[in-house]
Amino acid sequence: PGQIEQVIMNLAVNARDAMPKGGRISIETADATVTPTDVRHHAYNVQAGEYVVLAVTDTGQGMSEEVQAHIFEPFFTTKELGKGTGLGLSTVYGIVKQSGGYVWVESQVGSGTSFRVFLPRAEAPARVGAPSDEARTGSTALPDGSETVLLVEDEPAVRALVKKILEQRGYTVLEARGGHGAIGISETHAGPIDLLLTDVVMPEMSGRELAERLLPDRPNTRVLFISGYTEDAVVHHGIQNTRINFLEKPFSPGALVRKVREVLDMESAPT
Repeated sequence: PGQIEQVIMNLAVNARDAMPKGGRISIETADATVTPTDVRHHAYNVQAGEYVVLAVTDTGQGMSEEVQAHIFEPFFTTKELGKGTGLGLSTVYGIVKQSGGYVWVESQVGSGTSFRVFLPRAEAPARVGAPSDEARTGSTALPDGSETVLLVEDEPAVRALVKKILEQRGYTVLEARGGHGAIGISETHAGPIDLLLTDVVMPEMSGRELAERLLPDRPNTRVLFISGYTEDAVVHHGIQNTRINFLEKPFSPGALVRKVREVLDMESAPT
């Protein structure tokens, strides 16, 4: 469920950004049967079968064929500098492919864009399994804290959710949408900042660069990176190594809270 939420969020954000002067976004679901005839006559590489389709359509600017050919590539973006990372659609593509599905895009310049996500339909009704440890014990079993966390995340919806989760567990959360804002908070905040919780890839400054600029003035601050993209992309941006704490998106509230507590309880801060 968390990954599907991420797919919807990324497609909706992409649609929003394609309509700077306003417009309409529609999100629809449907069952679909792809026949062998459909496969032979369709340009997309898809297997015949039964699918559930998620469609996100906007009335925005649309895309040229040249742009459509590159939209799922990591770090490709048509947005102006500082407005996008180029990871949203490639994240969608990765999640859908891992689920055995397909993504179709239809777009016309000036008329809008429609993304259709095809996910294999289950042959039998889903069965509810045994409750997880988290569900059985309740949220009160999750570790609390009283430390101060500097949360840096450029996506407002994600930032608001993470802040709410941490505040419910007793943490004080300072928030910034990017690296420059985070540095400003660090410079003006009189008290300790126990944890820097930052996204890896952000428009104006990477999480690694932010940590390198912030830690000399706050050597006792722990660092926890979060990312919704693959490990390869994280390595590409110089983050992945044995001394870095990392939590992959999407994550459950329990996973977030436990990881934050784990990093804060380490004997020394990673550098």
